[in-house]
Amino acid sequence: MADVKVLVVDDSLTMRVLISGALERIKGVTVVGAADGAQEARKMVDQYRPEVMTLDVEMPGMSGLDYLAEIMTERPMPVIMFSTRTAAGAAESVEALRLGAIDCFPKPKVAVQAELDDIIGKLGKRIKSARNADLKRAKAGKLAAARKAPAADMHWNGRLLAIGADAANTQALFDLFQTFPANCPPTLVVQQMSPGLLGPMIEQLREQIAPKVVEATDGMKVEQGTIYFAPQGETHMVVDSWPEGSIRLLAREPVAGERPSISLLFASVAKAAGSNSLGVLVALDDEDGAAGLRAMMAGGAYAIGRNGTDFTLSKGMASQPIAGDAIAANILKLCSK
Repeated sequence: MADVKVLVVDDSLTMRVLISGALERIKGVTVVGAADGAQEARKMVDQYRPEVMTLDVEMPGMSGLDYLAEIMTERPMPVIMFSTRTAAGAAESVEALRLGAIDCFPKPKVAVQAELDDIIGKLGKRIKSARNADLKRAKAGKLAAARKAPAADMHWNGRLLAIGADAANTQALFDLFQTFPANCPPTLVVQQMSPGLLGPMIEQLREQIAPKVVEATDGMKVEQGTIYFAPQGETHMVVDSWPEGSIRLLAREPVAGERPSISLLFASVAKAAGSNSLGVLVALDDEDGAAGLRAMMAGGAYAIGRNGTDFTLSKGMASQPIAGDAIAANILKLCSK
């Protein structure tokens, strides 16, 4: 497979050199250009046709967020943001993910190569998986996600819902959860993202959706009407039983390089709830998650997983394709009496 072509956009010459140098050391990645801002980036996009862009959040003139919104409206491509990790920077990073960026990485506090080398492995993984990104053109004049009306209250059938996602699915999760009624099925979410971004994301979701949204804690009861996000970085999240289950946070080694692990959550749901559960894997890179989804299917659960840029709904040996924008409707149907 040909190298992934990357365009680096940052107003700092030093950062452009450091980021380009770090990316060039990743096997399978080629930097085709480095732009100092939106104006120069537009020309390089036309000239070099990059497949992925890295973009600074804070830039003079047109900000990175404004340029990202333009990209997603006029010429969608996978974009990875670099930002500070102040409180304001974290909120801007979540906004970037909501607008369609596939990930956000912290900008080094000290402009030296060693600082970037600490994140080089994960950055390379994100760039390579970006080829599978299913990007949709945003509607002009509606760059911020439109608020959707939640569904009417549901008659829940007792099914436990588990979702595995990564930072690239932030926009999809906002869209999905905006359709959930206030009494949605109990929903356990492992989303692979930087620890500093989970809090601001939960705060944004609380303002925009009907169900209750929380960061899970050990021993927390799993109840209808609540979406539980796994804490980032230190523990795995599992459920101990079903029905009337509780969340357990386990201090174990990473699984497939990830902690919390999607597969570990799915496996625990399969053991606890069996056929009375639904697993949804929307992560672009299914290295962590695919095994867990298979465990859920083996236990008789319904499963929704990726097939390239499409999705498949499976139950036992039967499966059918479903559109990405039909996932919410299928989830609510499968979790209703």
